[in-house]
Amino acid sequence: MKVDKNPQPSVVVTGASRGIGRAIAKIAAGESATVVLLARSGEGLAAAAADVRAAGGNAVTLELDLAAPRASQRLEMFLDESGLFCDVLVNNAGYGVRGAATIIPRSDQLGIVDLNIRALTELTLRFLPAMAARGRGGVINLGSVAGYLPGPNMALYYASKSFVRSFSTSLNEELRGTGVTVTCVTPGPVATEFLRSSGAGRAALFKILPKVSAEYVAEKAWHGFKAGRGFVVPGFSAKVTIAIATFLPKTILLPLIGRLQRRTSDLCPCGSGKTFRQCRASGHQAKRNVAE
Repeated sequence: MKVDKNPQPSVVVTGASRGIGRAIAKIAAGESATVVLLARSGEGLAAAAADVRAAGGNAVTLELDLAAPRASQRLEMFLDESGLFCDVLVNNAGYGVRGAATIIPRSDQLGIVDLNIRALTELTLRFLPAMAARGRGGVINLGSVAGYLPGPNMALYYASKSFVRSFSTSLNEELRGTGVTVTCVTPGPVATEFLRSSGAGRAALFKILPKVSAEYVAEKAWHGFKAGRGFVVPGFSAKVTIAIATFLPKTILLPLIGRLQRRTSDLCPCGSGKTFRQCRASGHQAKRNVAE
C-alpha cells in the first residue's frame, strides 16, 4: 500500500554493507540525501546506516539477496511503500571467484552471472525509464579494469565486468541530452573484502598492481557521476593497466594474465587432482591416463 502520494527521491545503493558501496552511501548522505541501503548482511547494513546518519543523510535499509527471484520487484515495492522513488541507482553488488573454470563449482560461476550481470541489468532497466521520464538522476555501475582484459583463471568475473562496461557506455550514449547519466566506474584493485573473499588477493596480478581505497574510488565515482561523465577510471595504475590492455597483443596478454592469476599450488584444470607444479613436472601424464 502506498503511504505517500508524493514520493521523495532516494539514492539506492546495492552491496552497501561494506567497501565501495558503503563509501558511496556516506558521500551521498553528505548531500542530505535519503539513502536506501541494500545488502544480505543485516549487521553490515546497521553499521552503514549509522555512517549515513552521522554524515547527515536519512538511512533506509533492506536486507535483500539480489540474486533471488523477483528481487528487483521487491525493491520497487519497498520504495513505493516507503514513499520513495529511485533517483540514483548505485549497482555495486557483485562477486568473483578465482580458479580454472573446469574446477570451480558451476553454481558459483553461474552465481556471478546472476548477480554481476542479470541483477545489475534488471535493476537498471526497472528504474531507468522513470529517470528518463523525469529528466534527472541516473545510474552508477561498478565495473573494473578487468572489463578491459581477458581473464584466464577468473574468466566469468572478467567477462561480467566487460558486460558492465559495454552496457553502461551504450546506455549513457542513448540517454545523451535527457538529463540522465549512466556512469561506469572502472577501478583497479581496491583494498576491500573482495580481494580476500574472491581469492584474487593471493594472485600475483593483484599483488603487483597498487591498491586504492574504497573511499577514494567512491569519491571519484560520485563526483564523476555528478559531472555527467560516462566513464570514471580512479587511479593512475588503473589508467596504465587499461592502456596496456588496449595496445598489448592478445597473444601476449592472455598467457600473461593467466600466469599472474594462477599459483603453482592451484589445482591443474586437466583433472589430475595435482597442483600445476606437480602436473607440469609429470608432463601431464594424468590427463592422458584419464583419457585412456
